[in-house]
Amino acid sequence: MNILVCDNFSPEALEILKHAEGITLDYRPSIDAEELRSAIAETHALLVRGGTEVDSELLDAANNLRIIARAGIGVENIDMQAANQKGVVVTNTPSGSTTTMAEHTIAMMLALARRIPQASHAVKQGKWDSTPFNGSDIHGKTLGIIGGGKIARRVIEFARGLSMDTILYDPYLSAEVIKNLGARKVSLNELLERVDFLSLHVPLNLETEEMLNARTLARLKPGCHLINCASGRLINEQDLVDALNNGSVAGAALDAFAVEPPDVKNILLQMENVICTPHLRAATVDAQVNVTKQAAIQVLDFLQRGVVNNALNVPSVNADQLKTLWPYLNLAERLGSFLAQLLKKPFNSISIEYAGTIIDHPTEPMSMAALKGLLSPIIGSRVNYVNARHIIEKRGIEVTETRTNVTDGYSNTLTLRISGDEGTQSVSGALFLNRECRIIRVDGYQVENMPEGNILVVKNLDKPGVLALIGRVLEETGINVAMMNLSRRENSGKAVSLLTVDQPIPDAVMEQLRQDPRILSARQVTLPPMADDLHPLSTDTRK
Repeated sequence: MNILVCDNFSPEALEILKHAEGITLDYRPSIDAEELRSAIAETHALLVRGGTEVDSELLDAANNLRIIARAGIGVENIDMQAANQKGVVVTNTPSGSTTTMAEHTIAMMLALARRIPQASHAVKQGKWDSTPFNGSDIHGKTLGIIGGGKIARRVIEFARGLSMDTILYDPYLSAEVIKNLGARKVSLNELLERVDFLSLHVPLNLETEEMLNARTLARLKPGCHLINCASGRLINEQDLVDALNNGSVAGAALDAFAVEPPDVKNILLQMENVICTPHLRAATVDAQVNVTKQAAIQVLDFLQRGVVNNALNVPSVNADQLKTLWPYLNLAERLGSFLAQLLKKPFNSISIEYAGTIIDHPTEPMSMAALKGLLSPIIGSRVNYVNARHIIEKRGIEVTETRTNVTDGYSNTLTLRISGDEGTQSVSGALFLNRECRIIRVDGYQVENMPEGNILVVKNLDKPGVLALIGRVLEETGINVAMMNLSRRENSGKAVSLLTVDQPIPDAVMEQLRQDPRILSARQVTLPPMADDLHPLSTDTRK
């Protein structure tokens, strides 16, 4: 087996690979793009960090590639869709640098509060005057954290040791869970209005992109200090510049920017009350040894024993078993994503119900796929088969699973049911001919729809003219309907419609539909296209 390592790896990790039986190691940390495309043709495993771009063009040139191991957490440099189509497993090392990244957040907060970088620069220029660098204490101050993931939890631990009062905004964590972490649950607006220091710990997705903007920054307690070691695109940078200039934000510590590396003309780089680091959050000797060793071990486990660990695009099961399970995993993940995109309120319990011949197979990987699909639209790309159940459990959300061999009109069905303060919602699906995914019920209404593309889900009063209204609004916008399903219950006076359309529906059009009193709700769901080659292990990984 040929293993290619493209970025700088620790000597400890390289020793593991060098002494592995049946392995040829090619260590080229400075390889250029053209050489990489040539070398990838005969490579079975590719080990990278953040410096190597693994795009669809590179994967097209990979004839024997079976696994890509990312030493670190983020996989923004890897085209996951192209890896799926190529049948390549992608893994990361989620546990190697959590503490390191939390420590960097605290270090940035302290440096910002005491103006350490500015003072150091002045002393090196021969200026010995502390007056311009009067900072602020952190003891007894309020630290606000947005997002309650692993790194945020370590930050809370450190902040307690510094005698800070910590408040947390995460709509998917219960107050009890947050209390057990050592913080208090608050709304986003309350957090913004109370914090002395604000730290971001959320993934980048449609919900969080530019969540700090002119409107939210204006709500901040005057003199607040901002720390962002997550993603640069969480902040509208021009709005941050304005807030720094008008004093609503006293200072900012940034380890990430919207465009990286940032342009030297970026105003933030010129501001005296901004300190910056170039993604130093996981850049310690200890962390780099840990993540590179973990990546090396995962690759050897996969190539030599067919064992999948910390995989982001497949469950960690035996490779042969995965081939059989894949259609069911595909169905489960699509149902989870479908249901998540219908939701607008937090939930506290999840029920996964298996019926018919589906119970002849292991259901735990299917549950993992369903939870991954459910969380991805909410949390973003960082959720995967490895951490989905862990994230659910940490949020205090109850998961129950039931199995029965009795079905209602189908040989196999999978139902996801979510409950919260706002009630219960559900979706059911089935495999036709053991491979073709279908949505067969939405909130108990009988439908039949392909779980792919842009789907308009409308709940409405069962009155004349509703379908005509939908058709007219879409026609006026130039949106073509490819497929339509209508289901109603005469005794309830309500109906559900699923319309697959050829293109995304603009927000203004969705709002126009919701204005009609006969429309009870209208949501748009977007799912990736289904294709026979979307199979993460289309070849035998142990040949």
